[in-house]
Amino acid sequence: MAVARSEPVATLRTEGRTWPIIRRSLLYLFMSIIGFIAVFPFLWSLLGSFKTSEDLFDFAIDDPGTYLPVVWKFDNYSTVWALNFGRFFLNSALVSAAITLAHLTLASTAGYAFARLEFKGRDVLFVAVVATLMVPFQVTMVPLFIMIKNFPFFGGNDWQGAGGFGMVNTYWGLTIPMFPTAYGTFLLRQFFQTLPKELEDAARIDGASEFRIFWNVMLPLSGAALAVLTVFSFQFIWNDFVWPFIITKSEEMKTIQVGLANFRQEFTTDWGLLMAATMVATLPILFLFLMTQRYFVQGIALSGIKG
Repeated sequence: MAVARSEPVATLRTEGRTWPIIRRSLLYLFMSIIGFIAVFPFLWSLLGSFKTSEDLFDFAIDDPGTYLPVVWKFDNYSTVWALNFGRFFLNSALVSAAITLAHLTLASTAGYAFARLEFKGRDVLFVAVVATLMVPFQVTMVPLFIMIKNFPFFGGNDWQGAGGFGMVNTYWGLTIPMFPTAYGTFLLRQFFQTLPKELEDAARIDGASEFRIFWNVMLPLSGAALAVLTVFSFQFIWNDFVWPFIITKSEEMKTIQVGLANFRQEFTTDWGLLMAATMVATLPILFLFLMTQRYFVQGIALSGIKG
């Protein structure tokens, strides 16, 4: 009788161990399929950068033999750099680095002020800042361009902003209008609210000023949130097309996204060359993400815990 009673118990224990394994396996299978779907366009573009235009149009998703190039065309990459692509790459690197640094500086100071400092109208001002996220860039694009063009004492303008082109076709015009970041302010404000208030109280007892509390206590603890903001800001600026397209006039000032349009002609497009340029344009963002990925998920999680 004892043996008979133990068999159902053993069966239940076996089933209890088997179901989590099956569930985990199905989850891994589902995530693998989703991951493949996400990565496949990138792999196809990478392989396409080594193909001729004729090979690209012979591609068929149900024929694995068409995935690889018939003839590997490595000179696509050397041709890209010969078409002033290096200048576009340098412009994007300088502009993206400058704006990302400005985002980190302004968002961290503003976020700390909204999270920790007590002043009249703080919450109303914060709501007004966040509300700017709801305004499409297309609404402010034309007024912003007029302000940049009529900026006094730049580009031949007089004190009234007339007579020249202002900051048009300059690094100033590419960077300064992008310095404010409502999203970065919101992100870091949320993060600073998660830090224990006892840390700054202890620093005040020791005689630390408000700036020293921010610089020596709060900022070193916000590495994860700053990493998230760095990736988001750099990616947004690096991929931005509309504003650089409007504000630049010469080939020497174009950024990489505007420069990619040079690879498209009126009636024909060398798709292999365009994909090679696109792959080169993707590398800095990929490298930055790989460098900061250890903080990325942690920063996303911590920045939205407390409202």
